[in-house]
Amino acid sequence: MSPEKSYHMTPEQFRQHGRAVVDWIADYYERIETLPVLSQVEPGQVRQGLPAAAPAAGESFDAILQDMNKVILPGVTHWQSPNFFAYFPANASGPSILGDLLSSALGVQGMLWATSPACTELESHVLDWLVTMLGLPQKFLSSNSSSGGDVIQDTASSASLCAMLAARERATNYRSNRRGGDGKLVAYTSNQAHSSIEKAAMVAGIGMDNLRLIEVDERFAMQPEALARQIQRDRQSGLVPFFVSATVGTTSSNALDPLPAIGTICRENGLWFHVDAAMSGTAALCPEFRYIQDGIELADSYTFNPHKWMFTNFDCNCFYVADRKALIDTLSILPEYLRNQATESGAVFDYRDWHIPLGRRFRSLKLWFVIRHYGVEGLQYHVRRHIEIAQQFAEWVKQDERFEMAAPAPLNLVCFRHRGGDESNQLLMDRLNRSGDLYLTHTRLNERFTLRFCVGQTHTGLRHVQNAWRRIQEEAGKL
Repeated sequence: MSPEKSYHMTPEQFRQHGRAVVDWIADYYERIETLPVLSQVEPGQVRQGLPAAAPAAGESFDAILQDMNKVILPGVTHWQSPNFFAYFPANASGPSILGDLLSSALGVQGMLWATSPACTELESHVLDWLVTMLGLPQKFLSSNSSSGGDVIQDTASSASLCAMLAARERATNYRSNRRGGDGKLVAYTSNQAHSSIEKAAMVAGIGMDNLRLIEVDERFAMQPEALARQIQRDRQSGLVPFFVSATVGTTSSNALDPLPAIGTICRENGLWFHVDAAMSGTAALCPEFRYIQDGIELADSYTFNPHKWMFTNFDCNCFYVADRKALIDTLSILPEYLRNQATESGAVFDYRDWHIPLGRRFRSLKLWFVIRHYGVEGLQYHVRRHIEIAQQFAEWVKQDERFEMAAPAPLNLVCFRHRGGDESNQLLMDRLNRSGDLYLTHTRLNERFTLRFCVGQTHTGLRHVQNAWRRIQEEAGKL
């Protein structure tokens, strides 16, 4: 018999290469401001730098890291750059990266409590911490005698889909899971809501034709009166209203839907009330910003993303429900090969029943690291600072006669535009992004091209925003 051969990395090699990777990451963060924020490569350029076939024999780790610098890094848009002001952020931080590294090392598949009790119980506990940290209703806690509970999803898109599915089954007494839909269920959200609500309606079998996009007011917030009228019209037409999604901080403009009025309409009509606070929910860490979630006590479900503004790397979404039984009964399937004593006892949560996938990673570990590293006061400090800096940016916009505000700026997103019109704003944005100095994106508000400037990246400080405003002024002067 030939001697046994191994291609695995030994523990000592792992120590050596692991140190090299940590050094690479630290060096990357030290020099990230020197890199163009938006990748400058052309389509297909990264693939051209890769070999046509996989290597037959293993390569050295040094060669792999060299290709990270040579091939991969030029094709990366630097979301962790403090000069990233586009979209909403997808933040990382030192403690989050290290927590995620440990999660990868443990390699837990936490579908059942039994497959790693720590994965389930840490998740429940940390999300309960956040109920207190954010001032959320006690009904969302999993650790008391209430019927609610909390779970980590990958994104707010998945959380909203799960909410819609649970609402669908509650409205049909779980017949939809058995027989499919009959085309009569109707869902509602504002015409400024995230596109994930539209996708949820598609995936859940509700259909785009049965999703009503309710008009908004001058602040781009849903009009409750319009919602109530549409519900009444649909009922009179023989349809079955069942679900409303409100937004705390819309993607386009950070608009705040009036939760008390919308929640009251839902209660009066027996509709599931879901609240999507994907980005702005983190602001509620600070008591002075908790007004944004007034009315949340009326919600059946609530979701926000620590991976946006709470320095916890993607993906990490927190999803809360007032009635966990409705969610579990909607998504639970128990084949024989998953049966076990702990599950049968009813004394544990099996989070596989709380979302779409069966498998799940140990996401709560990185969130736990972040909260323990920063503490509540550290997280509050950075949220307050980001909002303060964004408000300063808004004042600069207002003081420059070439620009105008396009929407209110209650938190850390500033929507503005050059008075020269759509073409000027498009040209301004393209020039700034091509420069590599900063990265902006746009939306359309009242059918007009609008620039979005979001201050929320982990390491963004006043000097980065000052430099960005200087560059915006310089390019505006060339129009």
